[in-house]
Formats: sequence, C-alpha cells, structure tokens
Amino acid sequence: MNLDEKDKKLLVLLQENAKKTNKQLAAELNLSVTAVFERIKKLEKQKIIKNYVALVDKKQVKRDFIVLCQVKLIQHKKEYISQFEKEIKKFPEILECFHVSGDSDYILKIALENIQEYREFMVSKLTSMEHIASTQSSFVIEEVKNTTTVFLE
Repeated sequence: MNLDEKDKKLLVLLQENAKKTNKQLAAELNLSVTAVFERIKKLEKQKIIKNYVALVDKKQVKRDFIVLCQVKLIQHKKEYISQFEKEIKKFPEILECFHVSGDSDYILKIALENIQEYREFMVSKLTSMEHIASTQSSFVIEEVKNTTTVFLE
C-alpha cells in the first residue's frame, strides 16, 4: 500500500503517543478530526496498525535484567524448528525471539529480575527443551537505544 505524507506523519505520531486525541492529531497534521479518524480506521483495516499497547518501564516492575541469548539447534530439521518456535512462545520471560542467520539459529531477548532468576530460567525451562545444541548468553550493561517507532520516509 502507498502511504502519503500525512499517513506517514500520522503513523509516527501514533507510535510516539497513541493516546493523543484525534483533535490533537488533526491540529498537528493540519487535517480535520474526521479526516484523521478516517485515516486511522483505514490504516487499522489494512493491518498497517496492528495493535495499541502500553509500554511498561521494566525497572519499575523489576524486569530490567536483560539477557540476549543465542541458541543453536542440534539440526535444522523443519520439525525441530517448528517445535522450538512453538515452545519458546510459551515463556513470558522471553520478550522477543528472532530466527537468524550466522553461527546461531535464534536470538532471544529475555527480561528477568536478576541473574539468579535467569539461572533458574535456563536450568528449568530453556535448556530442558529438546533439540537445543547450545546457548550463549550476553547480559545487557546499558540500554543505549530502545524504540518501538518504525521510521517512515
């Protein structure tokens, strides 16, 4: 779908703060409230806007120990990949899972309270899964950039 400049700007504004009213958005876009409402409905219908969420401060809820875990499977069989992906979705500690190229098969972004909780997660959940050959963990020292805004030109 082709997005015009107003659609792109609207998407950026919504990504920055989805709680802005249509009136506020209309003022920033130099459009009528009705035009903004119709554009938003069109973007939702076309599945360009997938969902609206609240972003939680991980530190405030004691889930700011972030681990990037690389996972290698024992083989790249379709059934192993499917089973791993199905199982990994069940763990609420895992914020993101990427199937990647290179030395690892997957990279997981995991949010926990501390290293002890991560050890328990690794021992009782992750490494107990079938078809995992190895894991390698990196602990986040400082989050330099974190955004959910998709840049649109």
